[in-house]
Amino acid sequence: MLLFLNVIYVLLAIAMIVLILMQRGAGAQAGSGFGGGASATVFGSRGASSFLSKSTKWMAITFFAISLFMAWHATRTAPATVGDDLGIMSQVPVVPAAPAPDTSVPAAPQQAPAGDVPAVPQAAEPPESAPPGTAEN
Repeated sequence: MLLFLNVIYVLLAIAMIVLILMQRGAGAQAGSGFGGGASATVFGSRGASSFLSKSTKWMAITFFAISLFMAWHATRTAPATVGDDLGIMSQVPVVPAAPAPDTSVPAAPQQAPAGDVPAVPQAAEPPESAPPGTAEN
C-alpha cells in the first residue's frame, strides 16, 4: 500500500506543477494576443481560472493529506532503537585522540595584605627655576 501511495504522491506533485503553470498570472492579458485567449471558451464563460484554481486546491489538500499520513506511518513503523549498522562508517578504524597539550597558564603571584605593602617613594619635585629669558641678580 505504501508503494501505491508513493506513486500517487509523485503523480500528484507533477499534476500540481502542471496546473499551477497553466494558470494565468497577473499580467496574463498581454499574452492573449498570442493565442492565449482562445482557451477560455473550453471551460465555459467564466474561463479556466475557476476550474484550475479548484483543481489545484483539491490536489494540494490531497498532497498534504498523503504527506501527513506517510509521515505518521513512518514514525509508527520505525524501529525503537538505532541499530549498529553504520554502513561504510563501520569500516573506519577508531583511533584514540591524542592527549591535549598542556596549555595551562601559570598562576599569578600572590599579593601581600594591604597593611604590609611598603610605601612607594614619591619622585622629588624639580627645583623651581626662573622662566627662560629672565636674568637673576
